[in-house]
Amino acid sequence: MQAHNLKKVAILGRPNVGKSSLFNRLARQRDAITSDISGTTRDIKKRIVTISGDREFEVIDTGGIDYSSELFSKVADFSLKAAKMADVIIYMVDGKTLPDEEDRELFYKLQELNKPLALVVNKIDNDKEEERYWEFLEFGADATFPMSVSHNRYFNDFYAWLEQYIPHKEEKAPLELTEAEVDPFEEIVRDINSTVEEADNKVSVAIIGRVNTGKSSLLNALLGEERSVVSDVAGTTIDPIDETIEHNDYEITFVDTAGIRKRSKIVGIEKYALGRTEAMLEKADIALLIIDATVGVTELDERVAGLIEKFRLGALIVINKWDIRGEKSYEEAVDDIRDELKFLHYAPLITISAKTGMRVNKILDQITAIYERYKQRIPTSKLNDVLREAMQRHHVPSHNGALVKIKFATQYETKPPKIALITNRPDGLHFSYKRYLANYIRSKFNFEGVPLDIVARKRGERFEEE
Repeated sequence: MQAHNLKKVAILGRPNVGKSSLFNRLARQRDAITSDISGTTRDIKKRIVTISGDREFEVIDTGGIDYSSELFSKVADFSLKAAKMADVIIYMVDGKTLPDEEDRELFYKLQELNKPLALVVNKIDNDKEEERYWEFLEFGADATFPMSVSHNRYFNDFYAWLEQYIPHKEEKAPLELTEAEVDPFEEIVRDINSTVEEADNKVSVAIIGRVNTGKSSLLNALLGEERSVVSDVAGTTIDPIDETIEHNDYEITFVDTAGIRKRSKIVGIEKYALGRTEAMLEKADIALLIIDATVGVTELDERVAGLIEKFRLGALIVINKWDIRGEKSYEEAVDDIRDELKFLHYAPLITISAKTGMRVNKILDQITAIYERYKQRIPTSKLNDVLREAMQRHHVPSHNGALVKIKFATQYETKPPKIALITNRPDGLHFSYKRYLANYIRSKFNFEGVPLDIVARKRGERFEEE
């Protein structure tokens, strides 16, 4: 289907209400810049996206409607023109504030276009905040939805509304099979494994850690030359610096990120640098978490490590300054780090000295090996052989007396690997049993350095982010 035949869905609203975040969520990728700074989006972004399996449409991200300056007024005019060209309009407001008169006027102006129009009240992050959503019902919109884009909450009703205006793809009717001829195992797995994946030899590596742990020194050691400013003054690096080298037939791109300070000390440009660091992590494949061997794991290290978990990256824990660590043994250092960073249990560790170059060369081999595992796809037959072994060792526990059956498993995504367990009772599969299966699968396949997501689904249910 050509793009010009697709329905157009425009997202409008005043600055900083979450339009770009919703655009990214619908597009399933993160290329629109999102920030807390008003007016970040100044152009019109478009993407062709698919929901509900086969409903395609073009989503349009517009700049914030704001007439406070000449520049913003032009952006606002472009946004309203996009609304006039669209088939469906989504108007977003900030649910953390009370209804605003300017929002009302803009919404009523859009109503005059006589197009399908939804009012999305964003930033309703928990049940208690739903009370503010009721205030926006006074707009009198035909469709009003509370939502938390950042927390992926309350999307079902919104999708159901959107589906009313987005038709199914027009395709030739497939060859129909009788129920007896349909293999439920092949039916779901067929499309996942039918395409031949292209060579994937480009790795994006984020170097993250507290300030002054040696990130820039490590980058210089890996590159073999001075390309990043190194200083004893904490926070010297402000902008992320991209550098690419080749190793083992891979293109490895490093981003030396700005140092991350405690929140109370983040001001001005360093606050901007932290935002850019998170934006970079969204596009990274692997993170090198730098820990200062002379200090050990601090509370701030745990927060920084939490970003790896948040973005589901491959990980290598790099213990720097090992040459000046003092009397601490390797076993003691590893035990301390494993104890503090339990959620990164899958990440291997390496001790180095960026200053002297000790063991730095081994990091490149680790990166390519972790990336191989990060992008690997386990053959469905082998995965189900292992699943049967695991269930024979420990049977699936019942749920409130009801029998829970796992019919089969399939890996439906890579980078990171995601495995769906097709079961009769997805809600009845206890998290501890999913954790057991994840650990058992790890014991049979090499997932060192890689997060592994296990989700439970009913047969035919679409796979989406949890």
